[in-house]
Amino acid sequence: MTQTIVVREYARLTADALATPSLDYACITSSAFEWLCDLMSRFSKSGAALCHLENRRWLRLDNYVGVLETPCGTRLEILPKHYDGRDSIARSRALLRKMIQSSLDLPVREAEQADLQLFDAPLSEWLIGKFLLLLDDLVKRGIRFDYQRVEEEQVFLRGQLDVAKQIRQPPSRRHHFQIRHDIFLADMPENRLLKSALEAACKSTQDARNWRLAHELRSLLQQIPSSIDIALDLNQWRDDRLLARYQAIKPWCELILRKQMPIALSHEWQGISLLFPMEKLYERYVAACLRRMLHRDASLKLGSRLHHLCEHDGGKIFCLEPDFLVSHAGRKWILDAKWKQLDVANRTDNYNLKQADFYQLFAYGSKYLSGQQMSELVLIYPKVSGFSAPLPHFDFTKSLRLWVLPLDLELGVLGGITRTDLPLSSTFAQVS
Repeated sequence: MTQTIVVREYARLTADALATPSLDYACITSSAFEWLCDLMSRFSKSGAALCHLENRRWLRLDNYVGVLETPCGTRLEILPKHYDGRDSIARSRALLRKMIQSSLDLPVREAEQADLQLFDAPLSEWLIGKFLLLLDDLVKRGIRFDYQRVEEEQVFLRGQLDVAKQIRQPPSRRHHFQIRHDIFLADMPENRLLKSALEAACKSTQDARNWRLAHELRSLLQQIPSSIDIALDLNQWRDDRLLARYQAIKPWCELILRKQMPIALSHEWQGISLLFPMEKLYERYVAACLRRMLHRDASLKLGSRLHHLCEHDGGKIFCLEPDFLVSHAGRKWILDAKWKQLDVANRTDNYNLKQADFYQLFAYGSKYLSGQQMSELVLIYPKVSGFSAPLPHFDFTKSLRLWVLPLDLELGVLGGITRTDLPLSSTFAQVS
């Protein structure tokens, strides 16, 4: 029996009994605790930090969000640490779905009754539900068939005789024919992947509605084999016009099949493990919002690597890679996204701003924006109750200025852009 435990970023987990579990403190089974400790060591070897061990009794999660399932049946749903209050779980789930959908360029469909009913479902059930609805629509419209070349030996002629193989037949087998022919089958890489994702959905879902639809589709696709080599079939997925109907379901299918993101886990356990580093997810969500706000004649470049911090021994070292580089009418702007909550009331600690971030932006501005009469840098933080309006600008020099702006995560709107010269518009379609 699967047990779902809902926590959020940086929550602490223990195998001991807790009087009042919460989103920040949760109790898990001893087997789940040991499995997470083992997983933590494997993550550490690859240079990542899934969680940290504290006093041998507590595990503190890092900044990953998503779903993690242990072999003993414990399913951890890790939500963004953004909301507080009674409805924080529902709002955090909705926010995480929106950010994943916008950041990964997943197709957006109009809200239907099923979507509203699944609003409070865990992330894994929402993902499975989306996939099943798209697959159901695809099956109703008709799946693609393709001709497959078959080479075989038969006692009758069919198709084309393979003369080269036939003349090498021994006299005792001259009555057998080596033939080649085409058969019209649904055994295609795309259909095999859909069948594999459907099988995974059937095994993983705990929702009655998803379970029923998954098994109905399974009976309709029973003639299609599952994929033997998922990586190979994903590489062979075609994007031509004959498979245009498949493009909407491809990213959902890939999410289910890849399961383990962003770092591969051990192959010993194949539970659902959809993990996203929150800082990267927020960065991609900001990029999606900026694209919607950007003027048509302006350009947005992600992860520019044009400049280095210094030169040494005839070469350049320490590459400077800002999150976003905006260009328009001969001018440039540097923007950086930071997943951290600011507090304008905390003036003593500089609103929770980090000095290292200012050093970083100053280096970006010195290299990327040199030569401009007035250069502007922007730090983008999520909008929270303690930070709902832009801060007064910070001046590095007379010609280099830094803005700290809030991003409304629900609306996908960047606040305070009228104070800057950024080629962004506040009137645009909100993030779905």
